[in-house]
Amino acid sequence: MLASAALFLAFVSPLCVLTVGLFAARGLHHLVLVLVAAPALALAWPHRLPFARVGGFVGLSVFLWLWHLPAAYTLAWNSHAIYWTMQAGMLGPGWAFWSQVFHAERPAERIASVGMVLALAGQMGLIAAILTFSPRVLYVQHLGATQAYGLDALADQQLAGLVMWVPGMLPLAFLGALLLRRGWREASLT
Repeated sequence: MLASAALFLAFVSPLCVLTVGLFAARGLHHLVLVLVAAPALALAWPHRLPFARVGGFVGLSVFLWLWHLPAAYTLAWNSHAIYWTMQAGMLGPGWAFWSQVFHAERPAERIASVGMVLALAGQMGLIAAILTFSPRVLYVQHLGATQAYGLDALADQQLAGLVMWVPGMLPLAFLGALLLRRGWREASLT
């Protein structure tokens, strides 16, 4: 149910339309995919593929960075096929990543899961810093569209960075804390 609602929000609701005008909306859109839809799918239908842990993390990392490279963003902007490939590249590996995080069985897997959540948070934090502190607009596609929302393109880009930092880090911190708590509890029982 939560996964369906998140996918509806990302692809059918007005948020999807806002992503054309505001890069900050695009950032929120990606947070919904990676931090709501993918974890909800992982809880409901976990991936059980042997390569999912490493493959999910690597795939999610690659597409997270690709979406924020101006040249790749331009390709996605200009091609429906590339756009949908990059969207699937966030959701599919995210689903595999969260499946491994939530369903790790051995203590070493649980420790690795916490490390991967921290590594994801670190990457998102670095991208957020780049967006927030860049002295110039990185995504020229939004130059003419942001004015309708009362922002110039650089302010929109900075807002996108702040969206990644604050609302983006809260779910990761919460999930990381839950995973650590579960690990400590299980360690104390043995």
